[in-house]
Amino acid sequence: MALTRRFQKPVIVQGTGKRKLEQPNHDPNAFYKAAKIGANGDVKNKGKAAEVEDEEDESEFAGPELPPDFEEDIPDDEEGRFFGGGMAKETAQAMDYLDQQDQDGETARISKNAELRAKFENDPQKFMASEADLDADIKALSVLSEHPELYEEFSKLGCVASLVSLLSHENTDIAIDAIQTLSELTDEDVQAKQDQWDSLVNAMLDADVIELLAQNLSRLDESQDADRTGVYYVLNVLENLASQSSVAEKIGQDANTIPWLLSRIQQKETPVGQNKQYSAEILAILLQSSPKNRITFASLDGVDVLLQLLSSYRKRDPEKDSDEEEYVENLFDCLTCVVDEKEGKEKFLEAEGVELAQIMLREGKLSKQRALRTLDHALSGQNGAAACEQLVEAAGLRTVFGMFMKKQENEAYEHLLGIFASLLRHLPGGSAPRIRTLAKFMEKDYEKIEKLITLRRDYSSRLRPVELSIEQERQGLDESDQEIMAGEWLSRRLDAGLFALQTIDIVLAWLIAEDDGAETKISALLSDRDEGISLIQKSLQDQVNDLGDEDEGEKDMKDMLSTLLRFLQ
Repeated sequence: MALTRRFQKPVIVQGTGKRKLEQPNHDPNAFYKAAKIGANGDVKNKGKAAEVEDEEDESEFAGPELPPDFEEDIPDDEEGRFFGGGMAKETAQAMDYLDQQDQDGETARISKNAELRAKFENDPQKFMASEADLDADIKALSVLSEHPELYEEFSKLGCVASLVSLLSHENTDIAIDAIQTLSELTDEDVQAKQDQWDSLVNAMLDADVIELLAQNLSRLDESQDADRTGVYYVLNVLENLASQSSVAEKIGQDANTIPWLLSRIQQKETPVGQNKQYSAEILAILLQSSPKNRITFASLDGVDVLLQLLSSYRKRDPEKDSDEEEYVENLFDCLTCVVDEKEGKEKFLEAEGVELAQIMLREGKLSKQRALRTLDHALSGQNGAAACEQLVEAAGLRTVFGMFMKKQENEAYEHLLGIFASLLRHLPGGSAPRIRTLAKFMEKDYEKIEKLITLRRDYSSRLRPVELSIEQERQGLDESDQEIMAGEWLSRRLDAGLFALQTIDIVLAWLIAEDDGAETKISALLSDRDEGISLIQKSLQDQVNDLGDEDEGEKDMKDMLSTLLRFLQ
């Protein structure tokens, strides 16, 4: 089977493995980093407050926790999480720390260290003591993650700005400690109210935390174990901050962050390491959060990079439940997001993304369903016409219609139906690609239409009890309560197959409008259960009623459905 020229010789990465960091060797006379490394080398306690042993035991490190399969059984610290001294002691220290800020305690410590560093630049012994004190101060701040009610005061006193400023410290040990503390303070497990979280994050943003995090990504050397751990902390902070789409957009619009992530996911590693996988995950989060980020990514030729990386998996599957499998999933998530944008669709076509997707549909395993989803997104929307034409030119009709006639999971059916709807919506009337598409529905005595009606009845029977249940709930509520429940009701209807049912009706409406023979076949099939074209009319009218005129995409969809309704009358 012939392959398109760009993907004939994919680079195959051999082997898979779990995220792992080896135990670094440390000078016992030097103060330690706040990075807990387990016996097997895995970073632990992702996003949690640091767990540090007594000062005499400097071989222990604290840091963020990885997913559950990386955790080892660690006995509970009976005396508390911080410094073995119990929570009461640390709470008091947190309060005392904030009280001391009126005396510029932290600022004075930072200034003293900077002064000694400048004065004794060539004699580290003269400033290492002040650095050790500064390191201890940074670690002590982790207790604040248990007291988010102090975040606002912590920010007002300028402590957040001081902490963020340490990200540019000459000693990367200090910078990594500060980054870890930021990850702990912003972790999703911190029980902070929205205004508390906002006060902390806004102070971080005002102190240029995004730019400083990006600078650390560039200066840390991942060939060194400790720096590799530092990169992991930076990614963790970015993930925490990106939980709000407005902040995620700011991260994505930074001049260095997306370029670094794009470069990082291309580095060759066997097996795929934790930071490579994590970089792909952060990239997916940033692209899902903001159209601006997707456009920026497309402008950096990110689509071409993703296609080249994914071409390695057109036939080969990564090891199940491995970091590599998650890495591939994140790459597909990135690609699916980007092709939703006009610029992303253009880059997808230029880089022969339709051709690669078709190869995966024919030959892929894990990649097959992901490629189908990506293709659905590439063809959809107001700018999907070129991709629709390219699919037909690449002989993709045989592939997608062949899949449709085989038993599929519900998600696969939804994407296939979405592709059919896009083809009928975008291909120019009377054009060769449109005629070829319509012919696929008519061939073999309209067997594709029969399959559409069968699916419609399956989805309708699944949706009916949900609709009845919602109607009963609606009767017991006033108008305001109904508005509150609207979102939940819609979610339940979608889970039961509403979207697929509506898409089927759009496809059937197009076929009725285009071909008299198709109209006759559809009417005959519906009449078997005393149904008629009016059933499809009602479905389209309900969709029109749910659409507004303000959003350009919704208005365009509304116009299309209104036109189809006129053909059905």
